[in-house]
Amino acid sequence: MMTPRLILPTPGSPRPAESPAVTPMAFVQAILLAYQHRDISPDQALTLAQIAPSSVANTASRITAWQMERISGAAMLELDDEALGWFSRRLPWGSYGMLARASLSAPSLGVALQRWCRHHGLLADDITLTLTATGGTALLAITEHRDLGPLREFCLVSVLRNILGVACWLVDSRIPLLAAQFPFAAPAHHEAYAVLFSGPTAFDSAPAGIRFDARYLALALRRDERALQQMLQRALPLTVLPYRRDRLLVQRVRQALASHPTQTHNADAVAARLNISPRTLHRQLKDEGATLQALKDEVRRACALELLLRTARPIKQVAEAAGFQNEKSFIRAFRGWTGQSPAKFRRSGQALDSSA
Repeated sequence: MMTPRLILPTPGSPRPAESPAVTPMAFVQAILLAYQHRDISPDQALTLAQIAPSSVANTASRITAWQMERISGAAMLELDDEALGWFSRRLPWGSYGMLARASLSAPSLGVALQRWCRHHGLLADDITLTLTATGGTALLAITEHRDLGPLREFCLVSVLRNILGVACWLVDSRIPLLAAQFPFAAPAHHEAYAVLFSGPTAFDSAPAGIRFDARYLALALRRDERALQQMLQRALPLTVLPYRRDRLLVQRVRQALASHPTQTHNADAVAARLNISPRTLHRQLKDEGATLQALKDEVRRACALELLLRTARPIKQVAEAAGFQNEKSFIRAFRGWTGQSPAKFRRSGQALDSSA
């Protein structure tokens, strides 16, 4: 069978130096299986991705996100299947662009993702995508309607990574995951899932899905048709493109500080709660025009004022509840906020209440 010629950058173009090799070779093997099913040679795609054919059999080896984008893009074009053989019928080139365009006019991310899930079912009935929100947590889940065979892991991982990438792109923001889950046993390369999906990953847990803060669903979309055209010029940008900005980070930090005042004394503790590094926490807060110290002061002040005016708790207990390690540091901070000691503020507040 004749292989179509690819219009992609030349094989000699350099790899991005900053791209670490974390993607499992098992995913390359899955792509090559799709080639085998179509009786098409994968040699050109491997060359474009600078993957040595001799390394493919080594299940312990890894490739970079750049290499994964190259071989995936080449395979989608050569096979004319953006699903890379996962489903019982091909998704011709442009299918996912059509899904993105259908979601682009939605008033919020939640509506956009609901449209994506519904329209995906029109293209491929092998799986169903669903979006639900319960108790402040959103779940994007996959229901399987047939045996996906040896491509099952690659399919479930890719579909979830794709829709997460679409969601991040639509609102121009990181969407950190609370958890990811998959209905199969942990593979030999299970450690790679910590990079593929932020947050903890559970195996032998059905259905396949990702969980995140439901507040992201209310965010307005920030993309237009022109941005879509630019995005679609690349074969696989959404699953490998990192987003520095998190448009809900300030709210998430406030919530962590308010919900766990005694366990969020420093940046390391707050960052651990949010599954990011302290450096990332400070950088992203700066991008949002905020600082951790200012947010701590804001949350602690609000908590202290509430407890001083509406309860009779001793000052020491108010200090502890507001997240201070001792009463002395609380009093010093409170004077900086109000110009008064906590005791004097409480007395003046009570006087105002009685006169009212």
